[in-house]
Amino acid sequence: MHAFDTRLIALITGMGQHSPAFTHAVEMITNLYVCKGLVLMALLWWVWFRHERADARSSEAVRHREREIVVVAIASGLIALAAGRLLAHYMPFRLRPIYEPQLQSLYPVASIHELLPRTWSAFPSDHAMLWSAIATGIFLASRPVGLYAWLHTLLLIGLPRIYLGLHYPSDVLAGCVLGFGIACMLNAQPVRTRLAAPFLAFAERYPGTFFAAAFALSFELTTQFDELRLLAHGVTHMISI
Repeated sequence: MHAFDTRLIALITGMGQHSPAFTHAVEMITNLYVCKGLVLMALLWWVWFRHERADARSSEAVRHREREIVVVAIASGLIALAAGRLLAHYMPFRLRPIYEPQLQSLYPVASIHELLPRTWSAFPSDHAMLWSAIATGIFLASRPVGLYAWLHTLLLIGLPRIYLGLHYPSDVLAGCVLGFGIACMLNAQPVRTRLAAPFLAFAERYPGTFFAAAFALSFELTTQFDELRLLAHGVTHMISI
């Protein structure tokens, strides 16, 4: 563990001084989807619809650009989430800090109600990768709202996971950098236009099907496909019996 992680862990875990009330509040923030991705997904759809009534040619161009950004933000999030899972699987294993015997005294006693096996590597934080990619897309459409999206990602998604020992600070920092990089690469104008074009054409031709699928995908991204993972785990368990 680097000195960077050691100093930040001591600073962050000391914030609540292991107060049961503070720890309970952080647990709630970590477990509630509204404190994770729900708000950010809602902001993406705000970006999509905020110029819905635009009529002028220049306004129509702005609306088209922002809808491209929304499509690419979701694509960036999916790629970031998949990349985070692949990196965690193929890179050298890193035990969650809460399971490190020499660090356990630093962390409050908490009960996290999510899938967190000891075999799932801590590096990088897939939460940080996914939501930093989404926050970057929001920032490209609206700097003030995007600034909030980044603060939301850092303070309500990344920081609580460090406080509870789910990740090292470097796990979250690396996840943010990777998510930001993926979003920026896909938002290069030629890439963004080519990637978004078929989805925008489909939305124009089949709006009902498009928005039904978009709703389902937004839900799955918000929950980070938790139910599908549980379903896959259950099916695998049934087959192995």
